[in-house]
Amino acid sequence: MSLLSVASVSKTFDGVKAVQNVSLEVDRGIIYSVIGPNGAGKTTLFNLITGIYLPSEGEIRIDGASVTGKPPHELAALGVARTFQNLQICMNMDACENVMLGAHLRLDRNLLRAAFHFPALARRDREIRQEAEDLMRFVGLESYIYARADGMPYGALKRLEIARALALKPRLLFLDEPAAGLNPKETLDVDVLIRKIADSGVTVVLVEHNMKMVMNLSDRILVMDYGKKLMEGTSDEIRHHPDVIAAYLGAQA
Repeated sequence: MSLLSVASVSKTFDGVKAVQNVSLEVDRGIIYSVIGPNGAGKTTLFNLITGIYLPSEGEIRIDGASVTGKPPHELAALGVARTFQNLQICMNMDACENVMLGAHLRLDRNLLRAAFHFPALARRDREIRQEAEDLMRFVGLESYIYARADGMPYGALKRLEIARALALKPRLLFLDEPAAGLNPKETLDVDVLIRKIADSGVTVVLVEHNMKMVMNLSDRILVMDYGKKLMEGTSDEIRHHPDVIAAYLGAQA
């Protein structure tokens, strides 16, 4: 059974069909990429799967159980984490605190115990901070553990957002354009990190415009165009398919 199953999902905004009858299956432990020209519906598809949008039609299942219409916090409790195209970093906090936010579902949120400063809460906070520091080392940000987020370079903030998503301890991680705006060295670092995450047992679903990264990393690739599924296959199948070439370069090319 696939970890993620999307069956005939569609989304319409005021009569505009942003996603049309898209189906896909993502097996455990793979890197699955979604590509397509700008406006193809890739991020809308991500938003449907991760509970930000409610599908107009279709069904989404995780581990065989329907999660269609579940809000993001319920999906997070099921082990679904994501990053965004545009950075969602709390700039008024330090880097490690940002990562700790990702572990909020594993913290004791009892107001009474918090009000009386129970020792167990303080101990748990220390444990979560240690986990956050370890995750920062995992993503290559050990030199920023004590830094403020607003003083970090853009490339480091992209990896910080990935570390925060990993703090949830997800089994399914959605990365929305993790290499956007990065220089070649930073892009290579993210490429290596994504493979490292997958090797740790986390299933990765990726939207990315950097075709070199996609072709290098992906076990399976879904190509979208005008909200529809154009084709799906391996890197070799995708890169040589005439419909994909036409979608990216134009039919004449």
